[in-house]
Amino acid sequence: MTPLEKAAQRSRHLLPLVAIALIGCLAGCEYEPDDASLPSASFPTTEASTVLPLPDAGDIDAGTYLVTSYTEPFEITVPDGWLTTDGDALSKEDPDDADEGAVYVAWWPADYVPTDSCAWQGALVEVDPSAEAFVDAMRAQTSTASTPPVEVVVGDHSGFEFDHSIEGDVDITACDRGKFCIHSGFSNECSRWYSTQNERETYRVVDLNGQRAVIWVAQSDESINPELTTEARAVFDSIEFKSDK
Repeated sequence: MTPLEKAAQRSRHLLPLVAIALIGCLAGCEYEPDDASLPSASFPTTEASTVLPLPDAGDIDAGTYLVTSYTEPFEITVPDGWLTTDGDALSKEDPDDADEGAVYVAWWPADYVPTDSCAWQGALVEVDPSAEAFVDAMRAQTSTASTPPVEVVVGDHSGFEFDHSIEGDVDITACDRGKFCIHSGFSNECSRWYSTQNERETYRVVDLNGQRAVIWVAQSDESINPELTTEARAVFDSIEFKSDK
């Protein structure tokens, strides 16, 4: 074989490797997800793997995904059967109930909180960017009730966790547009609301060095299969912010 032929043969071997390396770089970054707290039967675990970005929409495979909605990205791990919407929420149906999104984990913008979740039109108030300000606004909201916030640590960051639900026997049909507005990313429209009195949520509000991250896990009804709510909580608890430090 001539030197020219040998060089051509080496080039044919190298091209697939270069292509694979480029694809891996475009698809995600190298991380070592910590899944020790998640059920091994439902959640895949690996010592080291490429963490892909969370898709914008559709059904997703079981695995760990990277979310870049905030100044600091976070990883979230899901089992089979979950889907994503707009890259800022994950949901799963109850196999015993045909309603869409029986449980979900979400993190879309929550810059405004109405003073009253029932009479919310014209009452959406912008909240300062601290975690404490959001917690205070949610606790002060009328027609709903929050449990006392508990201090939590998420990675290198501090924050608060609390439950939120409708208080008492409020008639939803008497509310503005027939829904309870909880918070919003807009000053003139609601983006997070309850369509019934039976929805329940747990919030985790984290201070990211000046930016507030608001993440919540919710169930559409108290009658949801407990195994499904436990699974949703495990997804919620899998969130791990990835500091550049």
